[in-house]
Amino acid sequence: MESGPAIFAGVVFALFGGALLVWTGARVRHREPVAHGVNQVASATLAGLAGVVALGLAAYCLTHL
Repeated sequence: MESGPAIFAGVVFALFGGALLVWTGARVRHREPVAHGVNQVASATLAGLAGVVALGLAAYCLTHL
């Protein structure tokens, strides 16, 4: 019964983290701003860190079933 919400949360975190990393990488590769009005290096770093944290949370949720 308790594994259903953990699987759902893990999949949501994995999709969000993966999409955020892909989007950030595409913006950086095309030398476009990740966030308007913010230093490009700082915004790319923060977005990349958020993506990695989301993937880490996904791994945690999916391994603790």
